Amino acid sequence: MSEEILVNVTPRETRVAVVENGMLQELHIERGWARGVVGNIYKGKVQRVMPGMQAAFVEIGLERAAFLHAADIARPPPVSNGEGDEAPLPPAPTRPITELLREGQDIIVQVVKDPIGSKGARLTTQLSIPSRYLVLLPRTRVVGVSARIEDEAERARLKGVIAERAVAEAGHGYIVRTNAEGQPTEALAEDIAYLGRAWALIEERVVAAGVGQRVYEDLSLPMRAVRDLMRKDVERVKVDSRETCEKLRTFAAQFMPGLDEKIEHYSGARPIFDLYGVEDEIQRALDKQVPLKSGGYLVIDQTEAMTTIDVNTGSFLGQRNLEETVYRTNLEAAQSVARQLRLRNLGGIIIIDFIDMTDPEHRRQVLRQLEKSMARDHAKSTVYEFSPLGLVEMTRKRTTESLERQLSEPCHECSGRGTLKTPETVTYEIFREIVRQVRQFDAQRLLVIASPQVVVRITDEESTAVAELEEFLGKSIRFQPDEQYSQEQFDVVLL
Repeated sequence: MSEEILVNVTPRETRVAVVENGMLQELHIERGWARGVVGNIYKGKVQRVMPGMQAAFVEIGLERAAFLHAADIARPPPVSNGEGDEAPLPPAPTRPITELLREGQDIIVQVVKDPIGSKGARLTTQLSIPSRYLVLLPRTRVVGVSARIEDEAERARLKGVIAERAVAEAGHGYIVRTNAEGQPTEALAEDIAYLGRAWALIEERVVAAGVGQRVYEDLSLPMRAVRDLMRKDVERVKVDSRETCEKLRTFAAQFMPGLDEKIEHYSGARPIFDLYGVEDEIQRALDKQVPLKSGGYLVIDQTEAMTTIDVNTGSFLGQRNLEETVYRTNLEAAQSVARQLRLRNLGGIIIIDFIDMTDPEHRRQVLRQLEKSMARDHAKSTVYEFSPLGLVEMTRKRTTESLERQLSEPCHECSGRGTLKTPETVTYEIFREIVRQVRQFDAQRLLVIASPQVVVRITDEESTAVAELEEFLGKSIRFQPDEQYSQEQFDVVLL
């Protein structure tokens, strides 16, 4: 599989695209005025403790107070069993929030979820510092290995290296990332040393910091992309900024020896995203409807509570029978759904309404295809079996706003409903408003200002009704179109 990473840098916005076999799979955006705060560590102050919610609101210097649940407050470190594994903690219930925090208390917290919609950032006191191959878990004795490393011998080797070098020397816990698979002991030791220096610097800053101050900030988007997305199977990283390209090469040479040669500067006259068709893909990713090659299509609706995806056969008639047509469409839809979730960065609860299938084996194959297609997704996801109603429920971890929420805002004309009142509906609202105004105020003539679509309908199709209304009220009514008025907007002026 051919995979490339494209980095587009402008003065106020940086974008990173992951392209696999010529198809855009992921898009990450960072704007100078609205940079994400996930991963940042702050010195905060408990603003309010909410016993009923088992949570607290913490002031960390952002626009809105952040949210900290009792379950996200660090527990005492587990006791090592001497073999590099942590002793399992008993499944004790979370202590009451009133026993863990008090109002006005200073606290060191890390952001695990950006502010989304009207909700503030989500916090944890279980700090973690990522590097190329490892994640540092300060003040714990935990050693874990990414579940995506499936070879048991390699898992044992990595755990042994970390248990021997890291836990014994530094007294911290670590999680081994997927990128560490096959890496020599020296590379892991370099990461341990780097994380040790980073944590020592954080501890120094915590002492001197005031409430609401940031004591640790994650890398910029291009650096994070190289750290987290750069693997041996990535063919190249193309950067359209010479300065950023040099920074990435230096960073890669220090932390990823050998991979820095894959980072190259793109100096073409044509914008890099245009060259790869990324701009067109971004525009299509904002549409509700996603066409399938077979002629079918998906309809994606994102709401506050969940995302729903409806699968339709469209013009695809198939060649054998209806069941086979439905099965083939659902298989293609499963692949497309996985890609759209990554591309649009959709998270939370997701409901997929595949076309009804009567064959249980077809259902199993569609689920397998969905799970297989989700395997390359960096975000953690869980797919459940078909429900009695034929729906597939799944979850996908969400840490930042979706692509649509980052690039769009609710329609000012329809207030985010996605629909507008018809000219007919607005016409009858105008008639009712005219009667209401005449009964309240004394005037001989009335002027109605509305959108051209509504005025045309009134003068063409409702002229008789207008004449009857004028006779009933004993008033003269004139209609004036105005291009500045939306279809639902109108004013009744008394003259």
